[in-house]
Amino acid sequence: MAATDFKDYYSLLGVSKTASPEEIKQAFRKLARKFHPDVNPGNKQAEARFKEVNEAYEVLSDPDKRKKYDQFGQYWKQVGEGFPGGGAGVDMGGFDFSQYGSFDEFINELLGRFGGAPGPRPTGRQNYSYRTSTGRPGSGFGGFNDFGFQDMGAGAGAAQDTEATITLSFSEAFAGVQKRFNLGSETIDVRIPAGAKPGSRLRVRGKGQINPMTQQRGDLYLKVELQPHSFFQIEGDNLVCEVPITPDEATLGASIDVPTPDGNVNVKLPAGVRSGQSLRLRGKGWPLPKGGRGDQLVKVAIAPPKDLSPQEREYYEKIRAIRTYNPRSHLQQVKL
Repeated sequence: MAATDFKDYYSLLGVSKTASPEEIKQAFRKLARKFHPDVNPGNKQAEARFKEVNEAYEVLSDPDKRKKYDQFGQYWKQVGEGFPGGGAGVDMGGFDFSQYGSFDEFINELLGRFGGAPGPRPTGRQNYSYRTSTGRPGSGFGGFNDFGFQDMGAGAGAAQDTEATITLSFSEAFAGVQKRFNLGSETIDVRIPAGAKPGSRLRVRGKGQINPMTQQRGDLYLKVELQPHSFFQIEGDNLVCEVPITPDEATLGASIDVPTPDGNVNVKLPAGVRSGQSLRLRGKGWPLPKGGRGDQLVKVAIAPPKDLSPQEREYYEKIRAIRTYNPRSHLQQVKL
């Protein structure tokens, strides 16, 4: 890359080199809204600016890419693809790469090729080789086996996958939903199947990053996150919920209505049910990948009334006076 082709990503986003990740994110969002193709239909300049802003944010929002960019400037991509210091554990901190007009000039000086004064060479080596990823000598970059650097090998031509996070509501994840994604200059619709769970990874073929060497495109992986629900939780393939019951319902048994994804169902509480005990509603849980549903576990919690009417208090006091059951009787024998 010639020095004149270098893009100052900080200037593109209008932030300083010491900007925090949050400042970078805010600047990106502001510019992305300003230059978005939907806001500027048919405006090629705005479209080009939008692509540059996305490119800048992709680099500066990634701590590893930003570190390489800050240290190596216009050569930061080569660092990640086999450049000395990238993947070989070689510390190039403080080296000034701006003196070279292209990556080839640096390599030529490093190896003392094509005339000129030889650059720095590792000690204890007598033979030096330089080849591109296609295996022929010349310009570009590739394996540096005699130097102990990383060999590009077959991995150089691999497509580049991308991972992103998608946040769904419980309703969307349960029933499935179609979401629209903006991939810079491209907008795609992705169908999320019913039953997506936290941590699920959905693969969208051919929508990842483009490998600059092979022009092959990787895949996009969407990692699912769920917004918290006020009543339901997911445990494996089951839905879990907690339902409060009164002391008399726990003692005598009762029939209560319990919410499920399909609406309320009537559940029979056995007499003497304990607080924390779970009742299973089969087939009322989370959708399974191969069809069917998991179960819904209804955890009961005895909730004593906070405000008693005079009559209620009178009867509770009578019950206490005649009660024969002591739930703590077994504790009398407990010793340290």
